[in-house]
Amino acid sequence: MKLVVCAYHNVGYRCIEELLRQGTEISLIFTHEDSATEQIWFSSVRELAEAHKIPYLTSSINEPENIERVRQIGPDFLLSFYYRNMIKPELLEIPVRGALNLHGSYLPKYRGRVPVNWAVINGETETGATLHYMVAKPDAGDIVDQEKVAIALTDTAHHVFGKVNEAAVTVLRRAWPRLVAGTADRIPMDLAAGSYFGGRKPEDGRIDWNKSAIEIYNLIRGVTHPYPGAFTELNGTKLIIWSAWPVEGNAEPGRVASLNPLRIGTGNGLLELRSLQFDGGQETAAACSFIESDRLS
Repeated sequence: MKLVVCAYHNVGYRCIEELLRQGTEISLIFTHEDSATEQIWFSSVRELAEAHKIPYLTSSINEPENIERVRQIGPDFLLSFYYRNMIKPELLEIPVRGALNLHGSYLPKYRGRVPVNWAVINGETETGATLHYMVAKPDAGDIVDQEKVAIALTDTAHHVFGKVNEAAVTVLRRAWPRLVAGTADRIPMDLAAGSYFGGRKPEDGRIDWNKSAIEIYNLIRGVTHPYPGAFTELNGTKLIIWSAWPVEGNAEPGRVASLNPLRIGTGNGLLELRSLQFDGGQETAAACSFIESDRLS
């Protein structure tokens, strides 16, 4: 059995650990260099590969010389666990027994990028992890196995990512022996029952106070630590809202409704700010440093 793995982040780390636990030999790992502009809060696939003396590369699997490397290995399977590059169709045709991806949602919902963040931002009450065959279209191939996880109203995207991480390991633990034995399911994906979402940029965290308190709260918990955070402006200064809670009440959107506790009007309800940070400052509990005429924008 020859296996090539593309992996990054905690899901990549934990899934490689699970393969090794099952006694699987990995011929080559493709991973990524950590970005200097990104907060690295997750485990290192590169360090795991080094610890187990598994050959690895941080250059893209799609580079011509790497495509040739994979051809020379002639893997039975090519597996992708939170690898950030779309893998070219010509690579998907190389493994004799298939190329599979572990996706962080309960497909076909939330195909595409940052599925955990999108699920929280959109107020979903559940998501999951899905192992599926890769085809040219992203997150569209036959499903092998999947596991649901609940999203509590108090969960941040980081909390949910931890649950999805565990679900991913559960799925792989069940599915890998069946894939090796040739008895794994192949369930066609109904793309019409789901949707595709793109990546997110820091600017996408800008708060629109005309939205409801619950919608703004979902955005805040969907991009709070370790992500860049949801933000607004006060008197021309950027203000990141790291923690908040929706409450009943009414006030003009963006207007300070009360100082203690600090509550802001929205399109429907009030948002109680609990942790914030002015641009260039330190994160603090929401202090009453506002005056009633102040307005967030």
